[in-house]
Amino acid sequence: MRHPVVLLAAALLSGSLLAGCGSSSDSGAPSSSSPASPSASTTSATASATSLPLTPEGTKLTVGSPATVSWSPKQKVTGTLRIRVTQLQRTTYQQTFSGWKLDPQTTSRAPYFIRATVTNVGDTPLGGYPVPLYGLDDADNLVEASTFASSFQPCQPGVLPKRFPKGASASVCLVVLVPDKGKLVGVSYRPTDKLQPITWTGPVKPYTEPKTPKKPGKGAKGGAKAGGSKG
Repeated sequence: MRHPVVLLAAALLSGSLLAGCGSSSDSGAPSSSSPASPSASTTSATASATSLPLTPEGTKLTVGSPATVSWSPKQKVTGTLRIRVTQLQRTTYQQTFSGWKLDPQTTSRAPYFIRATVTNVGDTPLGGYPVPLYGLDDADNLVEASTFASSFQPCQPGVLPKRFPKGASASVCLVVLVPDKGKLVGVSYRPTDKLQPITWTGPVKPYTEPKTPKKPGKGAKGGAKAGGSKG
């Protein structure tokens, strides 16, 4: 099935639509890149920079299952990734954008996080490129991930590390703002509009903030003591 792509200009990098309160260090605003469709320079699923077998186009997977894909982030650069979507999370602006100034256009969209593990299994270095995944909403649209001018602690990074050679692996997170307060129902890898997408579906769970380790109180000593045993 072919899915239309929804490009969400959630905010300008200048911060005119979504601006963080406080210092400039936390005022990065989300935005979406400009291409109207997945990169036309991406190679087909039969062209690979490795001898590993590739996941066939059109494959439907569950969250937690891996896919091995050929990917060309730009012309003359073709690599191979193993992508495992690990979590789909729903959140709220009150929970994860606390302190941000939001306009009605932004709040009309429903915020979600997509978490994945990406491994470079080919010979081509792929550092610094955006993770090639889209959200899939309940209206059968592909929703492009938002980008930020600075770090967004609840969900980052959305790009691969600057050094990402063969064998490197990274945990990534994408912020997806679904139009018309719709629902995220899955994730899609669709390198070109000529190929059937590889999709992941699974439960969408509420986002919970990571627990901060408690600092030891006064008089407490670091380290742990193993329990003794009686002879």
